[in-house]
Amino acid sequence: MKEIKKGILTRVYLVYLAVLLFGLFIIARVVMIQQFEKKEFMDMAKKQEIHLFETEAIRGNILADDGSLLAVSIPIFEIRMDVMTDSITDAVFSNNVDSLSICLSLLFKDRTPSSYKDLLWEARRNHVRYQLIHRDVTYPELNKMRQFPIFRRGKYQGGMIIIAQFERELPYKSLARRIIGYESGEADHKVFVGLEGSFTKNLQGVNGQRLMRRIGGQAWMPVDPESQIEPQNGNDIITTLDVNLQDLAESSLRKELIADSADHGCVILMEVKTGYLKAMANLGLTKKGTYEEIFNYAIGESQETGSTFKLASFLVALDDRKIDLTTPVNCSGGITYYSGRKMEDSHHGLGMITALQVFEKSSNVGTSRMVYNAYSDSAQRYIDGLYRIGINRPLGLQIAGEGKPYIKSTKSKYWSALSLPWMSIGYEIQLAPIHLLTLYNAVANNGVMVKPLFVREIRKNGQLVQRFNPVVINPQIVSPWAIQQARLMLEGVVEEGTGANIKSPNYKIAGKTGTCQIAAGNKGYRQGTKQVQYKGSFVGYFPADNPKYSLIVVIVNPRKGKYYGGAVAAPVFRELSDKLYAIRPDIMIPLPVDSVNSHTPFAQSGQVKDLADAFNQLNLKARTENSKATWATPELSSDNIVLAPAAVTKGIMPNVCGMGLKDALYLLELQGLNVLVNGKGSIVKQSIEPGRNIYKGMPVVIELKIKQDKPKTQA
Repeated sequence: MKEIKKGILTRVYLVYLAVLLFGLFIIARVVMIQQFEKKEFMDMAKKQEIHLFETEAIRGNILADDGSLLAVSIPIFEIRMDVMTDSITDAVFSNNVDSLSICLSLLFKDRTPSSYKDLLWEARRNHVRYQLIHRDVTYPELNKMRQFPIFRRGKYQGGMIIIAQFERELPYKSLARRIIGYESGEADHKVFVGLEGSFTKNLQGVNGQRLMRRIGGQAWMPVDPESQIEPQNGNDIITTLDVNLQDLAESSLRKELIADSADHGCVILMEVKTGYLKAMANLGLTKKGTYEEIFNYAIGESQETGSTFKLASFLVALDDRKIDLTTPVNCSGGITYYSGRKMEDSHHGLGMITALQVFEKSSNVGTSRMVYNAYSDSAQRYIDGLYRIGINRPLGLQIAGEGKPYIKSTKSKYWSALSLPWMSIGYEIQLAPIHLLTLYNAVANNGVMVKPLFVREIRKNGQLVQRFNPVVINPQIVSPWAIQQARLMLEGVVEEGTGANIKSPNYKIAGKTGTCQIAAGNKGYRQGTKQVQYKGSFVGYFPADNPKYSLIVVIVNPRKGKYYGGAVAAPVFRELSDKLYAIRPDIMIPLPVDSVNSHTPFAQSGQVKDLADAFNQLNLKARTENSKATWATPELSSDNIVLAPAAVTKGIMPNVCGMGLKDALYLLELQGLNVLVNGKGSIVKQSIEPGRNIYKGMPVVIELKIKQDKPKTQA
């Protein structure tokens, strides 16, 4: 029994000893922490309660060439309230909470006044210092809130906490969306595309810092507003784009795509001398059956080009003096064979014609024979000529996504006996529309190839940071003589050839039609019983005698029967060039001088009856040459004034110089013309010469000027 009792006591003592040692350990640990580790643990606690957050910089704007906003960061605010700030006493709160609740309810219309009042009182009772009032508050709404009761006491005494966030907005919505760019991706994998991506380092700015304290859960509030580091906002990007021309390009392209039920298409408009892109439209057919900007076909779709590449083949042959425009070429009725493979023209019947006519008629047989006869023994020399021009090299655009140009050499494993003739007409090569336009633009620019540019300037707070001047890629792609011959060929296409349907009576267009079968990778051009798909294009420049703009139009897989470039793409080219001619005085041909005789009494041309009445009121003799005439021009004879008939024929441009605006508008609009007016006074110039053929809807510009220092009468 004693041994059992002794064993129990021993175990009890051991337990007491363990408890004592554990207590001594805790006391020692407390002393250690208080005396030696206090600072370390205090720092850890502060880190958990206070944290330094980044504040987002405002992303810079993207603007059109005239300063119009294309992309802008719109501030959206989250409003919270420190209901326990020292400056809001119980008296201030209770006297104003009803009015504040009513104002908030009227502004946001998401809660009743009583609901807002309950929210604020609940926050007050619970000593909430970061109460959410409303999210997604606009700037005008924020300004109204600053005038509300309590809030109007000011930044530090009103308890209002403003958290700014920024949303990217495109004021013109989908206009030029692929060029401007947008944010793409999910969560941490978001990236910017277009100019937003290429110039993101300039646009994004430098984020600031703000010290925040945790007030519960994941809620944080600023510690000291004056201690924060303000962000440095991003720079602005000034593009080369013209909003009006971009709108014209997209609307014209969309109209043609709908008419043709095409898969997609693109338009690029560029200034000849500078390479500045004034418009670039990319529209593709969506699953909804609408046409939207879903891919940048203009720069990213490298494909076989078809007949528009023939210009490059002719340039090489001309530069090597293998041909001139009078060189005879046998087209053999439009059919020929290379290594057993048939090549034919879209229209048969051509025989022995000149090299100029081969280009104007876009003969595949003629072009391939011309190149094959000149280079069959030295095919690499032809390739070297293409490389010398520079169309095999990427352009290094200011925007990502450029398709890689592909011009193979004779050393390629894919070179065959068919390569030379088929490359000469635009097959077995790959170029994006932007590459092809750059080539044609070089011909318009007297052989100087310039780099296409999307951005003209970078600015910070209105001050110039960087300017992008025109960049010369190749100072002379071929000899000046070859350029001169090429320009004659391109003009001939519109005057006499496959582009004659867009010939303009007001200005000359130079360009080339193109029609190309579309290959489906290695599967070839025809997929079983499926219809062959085509791509129609037209590329050129205008006015041909003094080029200002180059332009390419591409329509891919039209399904309404017509697919030739001259039928689907050339009309879009003409529509855009006509509109530019009407609105841009710098590209107009010199206007004729006022034909009114300087010795004629100062009287405007007009209706015969009105003129006769006016001269009779002035006691001046006025004789009418033709009593049946409706319109007349005053002229001075030996003893009196003659009202000479002014011929007005339907479809023929009348002479309105000397008329007043009212009479001229009546006369021209009667002819169905689209009249644009510059200046004041009487008409001194007209953009369409008298006697030329006109059609309904044709634009005409009339210039007016106030005549001075002339006698009212002279008899």
